[in-house]
Amino acid sequence: MPAAEPKGRVPSSSNMNARVWFYSFLLSLQYGAQPLISKRCIRREVIVTSSVLTCEIAKVVFAIIFMAKEGTLKKLYKEWTLVGALTASGLPAAIYALQNSLLQISYKNLDSLTFSMLNQTKIFFTALFTYLLLRQKQSIQQIGALFLLITAAVLLSIGEGSSKGSSAANADQILFYGIIPVLVASVLSGLASSLCQWASQVKKHSSYLMTVEMSLVGSFCLLVSTYKSPDGEAIRQNGFFHAWTPLTLIPVISNALGGILVGLVTSYAGGVRKGFVIVSALLVTALLQFVFEGKPPSLYCLVALPLVLTSVTIYQKYPYQVKKKKM
Repeated sequence: MPAAEPKGRVPSSSNMNARVWFYSFLLSLQYGAQPLISKRCIRREVIVTSSVLTCEIAKVVFAIIFMAKEGTLKKLYKEWTLVGALTASGLPAAIYALQNSLLQISYKNLDSLTFSMLNQTKIFFTALFTYLLLRQKQSIQQIGALFLLITAAVLLSIGEGSSKGSSAANADQILFYGIIPVLVASVLSGLASSLCQWASQVKKHSSYLMTVEMSLVGSFCLLVSTYKSPDGEAIRQNGFFHAWTPLTLIPVISNALGGILVGLVTSYAGGVRKGFVIVSALLVTALLQFVFEGKPPSLYCLVALPLVLTSVTIYQKYPYQVKKKKM
């Protein structure tokens, strides 16, 4: 049987393919450039929770605009229920909110290429949680690719801790505020992705609706956390937009659009195309870092980069095949 088409108007095969390539190209640019943009446009004094909350609000606005343009907003409004939204989007939204905060912290303490490569470990955790929750098995080639990916992540962790840290304090800052946050965020991303996949299969939510629900629930969780968190205290003392500049809006809006693009690419193309987007994004990050910062990749990055590219390519090229039973 052919794969089910997304709800709503069904585009032709050629239009669908063009749309997938367009979304993939945009996501590759956004994903690869985001660490560099955030590092250049968000000052270190900016309160993390304020940027994350603003990003979530922007996602809701963009998703509603796109649904209105698509003509599905009215129908979804009539069919939407609070219980259904919380069941499908509640837990993943809370997890993604925490993940985004950890990524914002990591952006400021790792160089762009290292951040992007460590962030790829979320593929391993996605595969792990997908197996645990949905019982989706991995091929032998995929298991080998995941081990390659973890090897690259460990190599980068060792390299970052030794090459950048001339002082113990600096090394500790890189480890505890750069490497550990992005790795924990990868674990959370894998869990949330698996939960979203389960929700989409059971609830059949559109990507735009999932974006709205998850952003609203995530924003609520963040607001509750500000009651006693350091960020909440900083907001009360210095104001929500402390240390913001007009440039701060650029990575916030870019990240919001990227979140919507992830849903679209996954919805229209699935994990295979998303894997190619990840590979392309790594190359985009390396190129932009060299062009705008004049900083060539370190030796550890040069060794780890082909491991990451190879592992992601193998993982997407050799999916698990169900063996046919002999008659």
